[in-house]
Amino acid sequence: MIHPQAQRAVELWSSEPSPSDPEFDLAARREASRAAGLAERREDVAAVLDHDADGVPIRVYLHASNAGAAIYLHGGGFALGDLETHDALCRRLVNRSGRALVAVDYRRAPDHQYPSASDDVDTVLRWLETHATEAGLRPGPPVVVGDSAGAQLALVAALRRPAAVSGLALVYPCVDPTGSWPSYAEETGGLTGSDMDWYWSAYLPDGVVDSHAELSPLTADLSGLPPTLVLTAERDPLRDEGEALAQRLADAGVSVTATRYLGMVHGFFRWPDQFDASEQATRQVASFVAQRLPTTR
Repeated sequence: MIHPQAQRAVELWSSEPSPSDPEFDLAARREASRAAGLAERREDVAAVLDHDADGVPIRVYLHASNAGAAIYLHGGGFALGDLETHDALCRRLVNRSGRALVAVDYRRAPDHQYPSASDDVDTVLRWLETHATEAGLRPGPPVVVGDSAGAQLALVAALRRPAAVSGLALVYPCVDPTGSWPSYAEETGGLTGSDMDWYWSAYLPDGVVDSHAELSPLTADLSGLPPTLVLTAERDPLRDEGEALAQRLADAGVSVTATRYLGMVHGFFRWPDQFDASEQATRQVASFVAQRLPTTR
């Protein structure tokens, strides 16, 4: 069943044109998402500093503890989202985890298709290896956190350079462009299979095979990846592929924890004012981050 809070959210969100609608205006949706992010209540953190990481804009959130940092990769179907849309969420993660965080403003589709976003994440990881101290951060491999498309980018970052990542926290990851799982057709909460088809088509360049391991990590060799947390929502089209990923990580010998949030829909993680479960999920991710990033000894 769908949770009453999720049902209300879906009814509210249904008034917005979906990406698969002919009248969908990507620029207008980006502005609306940014405005919604700016309107959220923002918790105070020790400091917030914007930097240029070899051409990639990043936002560093510092915490009073001298501990390692997480990297946050926002969702939005590879086409939406920026540093402002997820600013409030990043602040909550910093305060719940007691760790610093770096948000990445990667390039977005369709203007910049695969592998632009993943290459930007690589650039930031390498920049932090040599510039962490000057950014006020403790050097060392970060935990990489992402939601939806951002979770896919987080996983690709770890597949490319496993030793550069100390942990992965993946919130309703999209990891299969084929859309072949039952939940893809059965669930429409906060997202539809048609929406995801549009997002994938915007991200994939012509001629790129959607079974490529970086686009469909379910086909990749997952052994050697760092400890991973996977969160899914029961009424989300991405539920099945996210849980299949968790199973395949376990089969590959990766230390993995998977949690399904019952009655929840895609997007619940970002909106604590609409979903009570958002705070619990945020604390679960924050706890994982804290476990993987030690404080100063």
